Amino acid sequence: MEMQRREFLANSGAALGMGMFKEAPGGPPMKGAHHFQRYQAKRRKELWDLLGDLPAPRTPQATVRKKEQHPGFTLEHLALDLNGIEAAPALLLVPDQIKTPAPAMLYIHWHGGDYPVGKRELLEGTKALPPYAPVFAEKGIVALAIDSWCFGERMLYPKEGGRGESDRFKEMLWKGQVLFGMMMFDEWQALNYLCARPEVDPGRVGAFGISMGSTKAWWLAALDERIRCCIDLCCLTDYDALIEHQGLGGHGIYYYVPKLLQHFSTAQINELNAPRPRLSLNGRQDKLTPPEGVERVRDHLLPLYAKYGGEKDCHIELFDCGHTELPEMRALILDWLDTRLIGG
Repeated sequence: MEMQRREFLANSGAALGMGMFKEAPGGPPMKGAHHFQRYQAKRRKELWDLLGDLPAPRTPQATVRKKEQHPGFTLEHLALDLNGIEAAPALLLVPDQIKTPAPAMLYIHWHGGDYPVGKRELLEGTKALPPYAPVFAEKGIVALAIDSWCFGERMLYPKEGGRGESDRFKEMLWKGQVLFGMMMFDEWQALNYLCARPEVDPGRVGAFGISMGSTKAWWLAALDERIRCCIDLCCLTDYDALIEHQGLGGHGIYYYVPKLLQHFSTAQINELNAPRPRLSLNGRQDKLTPPEGVERVRDHLLPLYAKYGGEKDCHIELFDCGHTELPEMRALILDWLDTRLIGG
């Protein structure tokens, strides 16, 4: 209910103002900004090291498959060589009314069992949210979306997406790879490609996603400081809370990274994004994001933003909904696009 939302926000602000949020055990020593940045760099490397045997970095290469004109934007259909193993089909949206160098968004699609959809979510939306292509076109934001491993044109078995995801996970595990790590490597390489586009201002690049896309957005923001603004919906999951609620089965097999909990909590991954702008909107009725877990992450991050940046640049909120985007969420996102990404 709206009252629950107000209480959540009021309690967040009041507790921060009263100094009630304390440094979490195992968190960064809150000394100076330079010390915090060194701590983040060290931990960022540790996070990369958990992602299995990754391909050698390479300059992404793009083949233009075709171009289409849509209302308000040109759409480039691309094949991106990101990993040297298999091409990643991609969509690049270039607004008609663009002022270069332009802000840009790496749009990361969800899971939702919608294996055939993949990157087309940018254009079509999902049952959980309307499409964002018109938004980016209107605001002059260049947007890139790729098919993740196992989705869209990268489905291993065209009619059996779930079996393909499971088989990919198992094969990669045998080879010393981690499916989530390979996914994140591709998103990171897509970021490299997006930042190098001549239309794009590399200082104003964001990451956006819902569900699986949400998780990948905040991981990518933790792994790479070029993400200027992270906006994630419906998947800020505290791992311990998920275990406590017996909710592990709600997330796909891609989600699980060996030894992760020996090194990082959800909050400790997310602190690597501070103090860059961060908007995270989640549902109180969403079984993938137990509310107390969202609050744990919020309570860990707010003092870091207050000390090293601006507390208003971290907005983590719970709404009375499930795994979906509400109109109120969309309104907040539009404001953040204007003030934190476009306005930079």
